[in-house]
Amino acid sequence: MSSIKVPIKALRDQLFSDLKTQVYAVLDGASIPNLLSELEASKARNQCLLRGELDPALAKAAPYLVHLQADSALTEWLLKGWGNHWGIFVITQADFIDLRKHFRAILMVYDPDGKPLYFRYYDPRVLRVYLTTCNAQETQQVFGPVLAYITEGETTKTLLRFLPGEEQPVCSEIALVSGSDDEV
Repeated sequence: MSSIKVPIKALRDQLFSDLKTQVYAVLDGASIPNLLSELEASKARNQCLLRGELDPALAKAAPYLVHLQADSALTEWLLKGWGNHWGIFVITQADFIDLRKHFRAILMVYDPDGKPLYFRYYDPRVLRVYLTTCNAQETQQVFGPVLAYITEGETTKTLLRFLPGEEQPVCSEIALVSGSDDEV
């Protein structure tokens, strides 16, 4: 993990501000050191988004859906990784199974020749660019049961909140202002 200053409290406040919603993360195992051991230790509900029995190397690099709690050690650890492109955060009222089905459904895309390709939407650098190009149909498809996507901005001091719009997603850039005692 890098030695950047991360505004943990400001991030937590943005993610967990609405008690009527749930917060999930879609995490990139290829980008996160020791993700599988952290998930196992946390006991947080999680599942790999790739189907079937996986080779251990692929399982280690796969994307994982994780249900987060505001006060958990896993959430704290993930927020300290802000700026390292570990994954995206999702605000929803959907349950775990419906959300998993949605994210599995958008995991594969096809090139003009019909060749299947993995869509690494769970990399915040990919999602924040992709969402700005979506039309109405793509917006509806990528959001599904998701009320908001939260990603890192260009710097660790900004957060991007994407909401579904009628024609395309609406992006708000939020400055993460916090006291220095909050930063790690």
